[in-house]
Amino acid sequence: MIKSAILLLTTLVIASAAAKKTEFERRIVALGDLHGDLPNTLAILKFSKLIDQDHHWIGGDSIFVQTGDVVDRGTDTIALYELIQQMRKEAPLQGGLVIPLLGNHEIMNLVGDWRYVYPGEPETFGGVEARKKAFEADGFIGEYLTLLNMTTKVGSTVFCHGGITPHFSKFGIDWINDQTHDSIIPYMKSHGRRGDKHGIFGNEGPTWYRGYALDDEDEICSVLDKALDMMEANRMVVGHTVQHDGAIHTRCGGKIILIDIGISKAYGGRKGAIEIRGNKVTALYSTYNELLDTPPAYVPLHQRKNNGGQKVIHQEL
Repeated sequence: MIKSAILLLTTLVIASAAAKKTEFERRIVALGDLHGDLPNTLAILKFSKLIDQDHHWIGGDSIFVQTGDVVDRGTDTIALYELIQQMRKEAPLQGGLVIPLLGNHEIMNLVGDWRYVYPGEPETFGGVEARKKAFEADGFIGEYLTLLNMTTKVGSTVFCHGGITPHFSKFGIDWINDQTHDSIIPYMKSHGRRGDKHGIFGNEGPTWYRGYALDDEDEICSVLDKALDMMEANRMVVGHTVQHDGAIHTRCGGKIILIDIGISKAYGGRKGAIEIRGNKVTALYSTYNELLDTPPAYVPLHQRKNNGGQKVIHQEL
């Protein structure tokens, strides 16, 4: 019953939002890894003009994407998931949309891997056994997480936690999410033993991959181009790999945006998000904003050459 209601709500939200403005016309805000830090999360949502002082949605028809890793390294797990659920309910009333995605730490907790659980955090659940129950498939957090997608595309921007390689992008975003939903419960039952590094939950899967953040740009940008073309997108926004200077960075001419800046106190408590309007991307910080590198707007492959064989000039959205 709960799962059906959540799926129905998601369908109605997307249908209602799409009827008002196209995805290219709407303001998009994306936020990286939260890791158990409610105060810093609230601060960012406020200066991004998504919530008010009472933590209620004021974002209008904005689209808010959170790229996973809400859990671990801090004590505010329950409060953060409750906040996101509240935002998901309130945003559609103003034409907005909230899209939470799975991170590798969500999946780790679903399979019982507690290596990064913050000391004392289980007590916020009422103890270890209560926390275990909460992350089971029918638990109040586990049931919610098993319904989340691993990736999404808004306009021409793909969002995910770690990065999507051509190995997965060739199948498409819907396939990635379908595979996630079909496999997550069996993966939980196996306690994470049924995966492999090339699988959807593996080290090279969308929640664990770090190549776009760490590999040499001379080599990785061509890989990224292939993945983006397969998904008909011009950029990818990822968290997962902490930017230890506390700044949002781009690579490959703005085709990859790294938004894990260490929001949690465990990483220094930096505050920042990105805003996308059309094809303009801005890093939002508590005291200033910064325009980021932007690739040309996406042009479908079949439109990239005119009759004379010359490439079509990409137009800004």
